[in-house]
Amino acid sequence: MKEFKVAIVGASGAVGEEIISILESVDFKIKELIPLASAKSVGKNIIFKNKQIPIQETTHQILKQSNCDIVFFSAGGNVSAEFAPSAAESGALVIDNTSFFRMQNDIPLIVPEVNAEDIKLWKNKGIIANPNCSTIQMVQVLAPLHKEFNIQRVDVSTYQAVSGAGKKGMESLLIQTSNIINNSNDKNFNVFPHEIAFNLIPHIDVFLDNGYTKEEIKMIKETNKIMHSDFQISATCVRVPILRSHSESISIKFNTQVTAQKVRKVLESAQNIVVVDDINNNKYPMPITATNTDNTYVGRIREDYFDKNTIHLFCVADQIRVGAATNAIRIAKKWIEMRD
Repeated sequence: MKEFKVAIVGASGAVGEEIISILESVDFKIKELIPLASAKSVGKNIIFKNKQIPIQETTHQILKQSNCDIVFFSAGGNVSAEFAPSAAESGALVIDNTSFFRMQNDIPLIVPEVNAEDIKLWKNKGIIANPNCSTIQMVQVLAPLHKEFNIQRVDVSTYQAVSGAGKKGMESLLIQTSNIINNSNDKNFNVFPHEIAFNLIPHIDVFLDNGYTKEEIKMIKETNKIMHSDFQISATCVRVPILRSHSESISIKFNTQVTAQKVRKVLESAQNIVVVDDINNNKYPMPITATNTDNTYVGRIREDYFDKNTIHLFCVADQIRVGAATNAIRIAKKWIEMRD
């Protein structure tokens, strides 16, 4: 079996660190791992398979001359815009975790459980885009249901953890919580538009002229691109004071009458979906259920009180893993499988 030379741009960030951790735990044959980041991270090391590997500065030269097979990008859209083409021109597969390439027509946007065949389109530019974290867990749920019952409309409200804003988001929640408990008035460490400790904020990313945020529009447009669908979607994205794992309340209207039992049966057979739906014993998905796992958990599956074509459910996934790092590695593994 071939071994692969892999680089990670953004190796010192939350998603980069998670990619390294997952690569170490899964069956992924790596000949050499090259951690890359900004100049301020040079001199630091990452640990991979009990070896310390120095972080190098991300440059066009190193990307063009390193002869990598796969390069993961998770350092922000501006970094991907500047450096991803250089990595792709060298012949590497680029898997980009930012939003920069997602809606470009010639770049495939991939969730392997949903549209693995689109991976073949990587040859267009040498780049595959990893979707928004909230989109990934939602389409994992929607795709098997759409295939079976034909979706007409989806309404989703998200409850997104602070780690969606990176390490600074987590630090912000922890510092604010500590300050409130200790009666401190210091609230300067704040990466969100309002205090997040003991609060929630119905505002993720910037507002657009139509009243939606960019995060909400991402979920709408990315879902239909991934699923090759055109059903109606509306999203409301909310930041909540939870460190890790995003939750979503999803209402799905089908073209025909569907029972909760039928939906549950389909999801129980779906790839990387775990149904946790035993309300008699208070068992349902929660962030604590999903954190540090690679599954999307679904529960609270129920029929609408009035409309027999509508089902409501609740899903949770670790957005750093399922919503970013794990999905990226699944893309890479499927790419290798399809090449072989």
